[in-house]
Amino acid sequence: MNTAVAELNKLDHAVVSHEQWIARRKALLVREKELTQLRDQVARERRDLPWVKIGKNYVFETLEGQQTLADLFEGRSQLLVQHFMFGPGWEQGCKSCSYMADHNDCTRVHLEHRDTTLVVVSRAPLAELERYRKRMGWQFKWASSFGTDFNYDFVVSYTPEQKARGEARYNYGSMVIAKAEEMPGVSAFFKDESGDVFHTYSTYGRGVEVMMHTYNLLDLTAKGRDELPGEGMAWLRHHDRY
Repeated sequence: MNTAVAELNKLDHAVVSHEQWIARRKALLVREKELTQLRDQVARERRDLPWVKIGKNYVFETLEGQQTLADLFEGRSQLLVQHFMFGPGWEQGCKSCSYMADHNDCTRVHLEHRDTTLVVVSRAPLAELERYRKRMGWQFKWASSFGTDFNYDFVVSYTPEQKARGEARYNYGSMVIAKAEEMPGVSAFFKDESGDVFHTYSTYGRGVEVMMHTYNLLDLTAKGRDELPGEGMAWLRHHDRY
């Protein structure tokens, strides 16, 4: 066994009495409550962000035919878009984005009952997306932005020219993209009664972990995410490849 793996798997923790454990647990609970309160505060600040009106007429290819961004709301006032890394001609979708998408079907019904539609958007043509979606057994709606500026405008796709000029930047400019032509993200939109659509929020980088519910559960366990230092999600596989 790899030494680093062995060290990760070694649970060299103190074993104490129930009373001692309760005392430590209560101390941690104070920190957890602080984190909960901070998360609530950040959520309020997120909702207080100003909006940007969408002026461009994005048209996507879907199983229902061509649809605008406003159509993707499906009668609801809120839309969440998973920017899924899947470029034209790719054999399969990004495994990390697939990990995110594995959680979509079970949460979709609950989002819809809170006036929110969840749609996955990728740049690959619809036929390529549908072939992969069927392989993975997913039911959620997947729209193709092929031939549109949508991915580029939301800074999750990059042209060769952008990369050559050193202009391929990610996560609000905090990271320069050297090789990847696609990156992940999550964006939120609002549609008012007149049909106008507004961009209200986007998150990138580790912000997309909001869709990785499995991580939240692993964080509760003794071994946690159990990832090797510097290797992150190297353990991950498409769910039909484990």
